[in-house]
This record gives sequence, structure tokens and C-alpha cells, in this order.
Amino acid sequence: MNGALSKPGLAIGAEGARRVTRSLPDELPVAVSFDGTTLAVMMATPGHIEDFAFGFAFTEGVIDSSADVEDFEVQTHTTGIEARFWLRSDKSGPLKDRQRALMGPVGCGLCGIDSLEAALPTLPTVSADLRLARDEVARATDDLRAHQPLHDLTRAVHAAGFLIPGEGIVMTREDVGRHNALDKLIGALHRAGLDPAGGAMVLTSRVSVEMVQKTARAGSPVIIAASAPTAHALRLAEGAGITLAAFARGESFDLYAHPHRIQTGASDVA
Repeated sequence: MNGALSKPGLAIGAEGARRVTRSLPDELPVAVSFDGTTLAVMMATPGHIEDFAFGFAFTEGVIDSSADVEDFEVQTHTTGIEARFWLRSDKSGPLKDRQRALMGPVGCGLCGIDSLEAALPTLPTVSADLRLARDEVARATDDLRAHQPLHDLTRAVHAAGFLIPGEGIVMTREDVGRHNALDKLIGALHRAGLDPAGGAMVLTSRVSVEMVQKTARAGSPVIIAASAPTAHALRLAEGAGITLAAFARGESFDLYAHPHRIQTGASDVA
């Protein structure tokens, strides 16, 4: 499974109709289970499923490190994919107190949460002392586009990239769901031994509450996005100590929340 399927269609224009074949992004149900019980079922792009599963487990607070996992496997079925974790006994006990089952459409990261308190838990404070140059932030989403092979093929998926100061985008993951792309990236960073505190999360999407939550739990101090934050996401970023740069395109960006990490070179603000 490479994440895309070729499908026939009709292209309709002023000159009439013509037959075309397009590459479309695939999505399948991905069930993530722990000790034999399914915690969540999400629609996701097949590919990098182990990264997705580990990232989801980290950002959901199920595990704190790979050492919490005794065994892991991916099973492919005719109806979807199952990522199976077996946890250390001290981790599997607390999990039973917060189990939830959901079928999450790709636009929603909170489906299945059954209380307001569970939807907006207290986030850890990110204190990493990262510094990024203005030009690095401004061109971050443009640089990310150069690392999106599935988007180049389909024009229909999101991406999340990891930007290290002075090195640029060093890792990228793609998915039809923006939350899934970020989970895949966080899982890939942990599996590669890269500390999320050492770089910025670069997003092709808007910055919603869930994207800030996942970034805070990963411990990354900066979010750079191509689109806008929601007002509540900005409040969460302020409280969690996360620097938030939005509308990063071309040579400019908007800077919200904890701007000290960005070396703007500007001494006065008009």
C-alpha cells in the first residue's frame, strides 16, 4: 500500500469531456488496540502505520516511551489495518480507566471523547530553549512542500514536518488527516531517536486545539503553520509555552505567543 490509487474519471471543461486517470489518496480504518482492547479507530492513509500508532500512543498519553511497550504488531485485514500494542503491566492498568472507542472522520480529532474535561486536559508546559531565524520560519511551509511526494501525486493530503535550526526539514509524514500526519511524525521522531524539543513542527493545515495538544505532549516548542490558528488553539499555545507562527508563506508570517524563540531582527513594531 503506497497511499494512492489510480482511478478513472471524466474531466469536464469548456471544450467538453475527456477521460482521465487520477491518483487519489487512499484511506482505511486503522484500529489501535492495547492489550487486546481497541482504544480508537481512525480513518488514515495506509503507510507509516507503525509511526502513526506510536505517535498516537504518545500524544494520547498511553505511553511515555517505547520502553512501555512489551510487544507490537501490525495486522492487515480486508477491511482495514490493526495496530496492536501489548504494554507493561503498570501501563495497562491505568489505561482501563480511560478507554474509549471512536470512529474518527479525518477532520475531527476529538470524536468519542465523552466529557468536556477530557477534551481539554491540562497540558505540560514546554520550556525548550529553541531559536529560529526569521527566514527559516518564513520559508518553512514552502520547504515542506518539497518533501510531500504523496501530495505531489494526489494533491489531496496534509503533511507535518520537523524543522531543525540550521538543517531545515529533516523528516516529514503525510496523511489525509492533519492530526494523523502529526501523529505519524511524532511517532517517527521517537522511533528515530530524535528529540521533538530540538525543532519545530511545520504544518500544512490550520492550527486547531488538537494540533497544539499533540505538539505540547511531544515537547516541541514551536509550531509553524501555513494557515491560521483558532482562538482557542492560541490560548492553549500561550498556556503551554509554545511559540506559534501562522500564515507562513513566501517571505512573511504572523507571530503569536512566545515570540522570543524567533529571531526577527525587528526592534520596533508598527
